[in-house]
Amino acid sequence: MVAGIITDLTDWLDRTSGHKWFLLVILVIALLDSVIPVVPSETCVIIGGVAAGLGTQNLLAVIAAGAIGAFIGDNCAYMIGLKASNWFRRRAERKPKFARKLAWAQLQILERGGLLLITARFIPGGRTVLTLSCGITRQRRWWFVRWVALATTIWASYSALLGRIGGEAFENNHTKAFVTAFAMAIGTNVIIEIARHYRKKRREAAAAAAAAG
Repeated sequence: MVAGIITDLTDWLDRTSGHKWFLLVILVIALLDSVIPVVPSETCVIIGGVAAGLGTQNLLAVIAAGAIGAFIGDNCAYMIGLKASNWFRRRAERKPKFARKLAWAQLQILERGGLLLITARFIPGGRTVLTLSCGITRQRRWWFVRWVALATTIWASYSALLGRIGGEAFENNHTKAFVTAFAMAIGTNVIIEIARHYRKKRREAAAAAAAAG
């Protein structure tokens, strides 16, 4: 049922991608996807990039529409999490297991910092969980806004350029475009996590050596 609706929506996006008002569609879908992670925002921005390659859209406008929509949506998710934070804290007080999960989420955000917001933005569903968690754990608003602005700009640029460069290869195969984008995002995340792991190990080794010396 859901897959059929998304397929129909993708087909409609393809048919309408040459219209100027398609930029507004990109913005709205990117916004909704930040809160409701079943809306195909990557596909929409990629289609916009393909249209830019065909000369029916402006690439910078496609990037701007995707980034602005995602930025607003991520902030909406943050505010939802912030509004619900008291409920989550009360639940944590009653349920130790839930409290441990909440503490783990906060630790991940503190350890990985804003970089986590960038990598999570490339994982459908993952970005929503993280932005909600930032609100629930009451991360500093200005810190969140700065990193989300960077994350959404990188995400929109990546997706639009993927469509623009892919051109004809993705024009009639948006599933291939999405799979390619997702695979590259996962690969990037793996590389970042490996680098973060080794950097952490080096810091720990340096601290141990300093303590021993």
